Amino acid sequence: MLNGIGLVVILVCVFGSFLISGGNLMVILHALPHEMMAIAGAAIGAFILGNSLPTAKKAWKGVMRVFKGSRWTENDYRDLLAVMFTLLSTFRKGGATAIERHLDVPDESTIFSRYPRLLADKGLIEFICDYLRMMTVNFEDPHQIAEAMENDIERHHAEELLPQHSLQMMADGLPALGIVAAVLGVIKTMSSIDQPTEVLGAMIGGALVGTFLGVLLAYCLVGPIASKLHQVIDADFKPYSIVKTAIIAHAQGLPTQVAIELARRMTPSSYAPSFQELETALDQAKDEMYATAV
Repeated sequence: MLNGIGLVVILVCVFGSFLISGGNLMVILHALPHEMMAIAGAAIGAFILGNSLPTAKKAWKGVMRVFKGSRWTENDYRDLLAVMFTLLSTFRKGGATAIERHLDVPDESTIFSRYPRLLADKGLIEFICDYLRMMTVNFEDPHQIAEAMENDIERHHAEELLPQHSLQMMADGLPALGIVAAVLGVIKTMSSIDQPTEVLGAMIGGALVGTFLGVLLAYCLVGPIASKLHQVIDADFKPYSIVKTAIIAHAQGLPTQVAIELARRMTPSSYAPSFQELETALDQAKDEMYATAV
């Protein structure tokens, strides 16, 4: 919704100001198809040439992610804290034997199955299970766990950012591609130098449409999309930091509820549950643990 509003504002203000100032929109519309073909075609071709097929596919999916936004909601963060509380409590009370069955097949776990939206995030569930499993084999040094988790998060984050970097490179190159299209238009104009002034003026105006489109696409479309994708990727990686904080605090021997409170403080402020809301969610998790145990 917000993305659509932004796009409408751009188009209305840019072309509206042109019309209000007395500009002839037909000059732009006449030149638009072939100028767009040159600029967009060169940009897409360079994008394909400079990126692997998996990166190109992720970039397309990334554009879709921009319009969908981050998948994480306030309820999801609260559920994540609750599931971490349940897992760590189960681990502390029953040891490796009690928690391994939940880690081996998360889809069949009575803990994970209570939170289907979290369970759908396979990467995060795998991250949680892998590091809890490492702790079951006496991976006792919290500093080693912290370093391993941080390196893992950085690696995955860098991989997720590859499509964003490729889109940003496209945005950076679009103004130059607009100049390429404009130069081609000037070459065409110079080959028709014997034409009347009004014809040459229209041809030069059409050539300058290339520069205009290159700058417009770079700074009002592709660049903002790349920037928004970076924000969405960063937002989708916040849960990993929350999980890391909870597990490291647990490995340091802190009480489970304290570990979860530290993790809550890593939650983005606009989505973080209040202390009371978290208490309510954890009480409900305790009741479900007890019901399952009985």
